[in-house]
Amino acid sequence: MAQLNVPIHGRNYPIVCDDGQEERVSRLAAYIDQRASEIAETVGQVAEGRLLVMTSLFIADELQEAYDEMERLQVEAKNSEDAMRDETRERIEAKVAPVVESLAMRIENIAADLEKG
Repeated sequence: MAQLNVPIHGRNYPIVCDDGQEERVSRLAAYIDQRASEIAETVGQVAEGRLLVMTSLFIADELQEAYDEMERLQVEAKNSEDAMRDETRERIEAKVAPVVESLAMRIENIAADLEKG
């Protein structure tokens, strides 16, 4: 396990993470620090705990928006896929229908010839 200190809003927090994850944890902490600083500039001086809760809520909101967008895109992709499948099916049916009709007429003609004969 790796140990590192991550600075958030002027204070260092000791963090333990899996070996090899130090850079990722540092990047995440830098993002949290940036958001906390932005919020502190907007709302003014607030208690550290409250600032971290507000930062967490803002980041959770961003994450929820990302999940909502991802879900919307998945639905859109599914609808597009379904529409393409329907369009392909219709094109195939349009090509096959005349062939089936021609075969049906030939079968009817053969059946009529057999009945005469």
